[in-house]
Amino acid sequence: QVQLVESGGGLVQAGGSLRLSCAASGSIFSFNTMGWDRQAPGKQRELVAIIISSSITNYADSVKGRFTISRDNAKNTVYLQMNSLKPEDTAVYYCKGFKGSSIYWGQGTQVTVSS
Repeated sequence: QVQLVESGGGLVQAGGSLRLSCAASGSIFSFNTMGWDRQAPGKQRELVAIIISSSITNYADSVKGRFTISRDNAKNTVYLQMNSLKPEDTAVYYCKGFKGSSIYWGQGTQVTVSS
């Protein structure tokens, strides 16, 4: 059973940067697609970014040009580099991995951006 554990969240001022990490207890090599979602208070969970294999990426329009998703299969870790953060980026960020018809989720990490 693979577990996903996020880290790297915190409080940052608008315009600042954070890097989220998602470490898998097992190999992420079997996850062809991994990604990050987020959920702000009172809002639905939304897709932030996905990475297919190690090179195909897709981003929500709201984060394009500011966020970068990457993966390091050797370290069993997926990253989300977040630059030029805005208050509207405040949310709990969740890592996810797709394996066959199953989706695995992390427990989430809080990101708070102050204005």
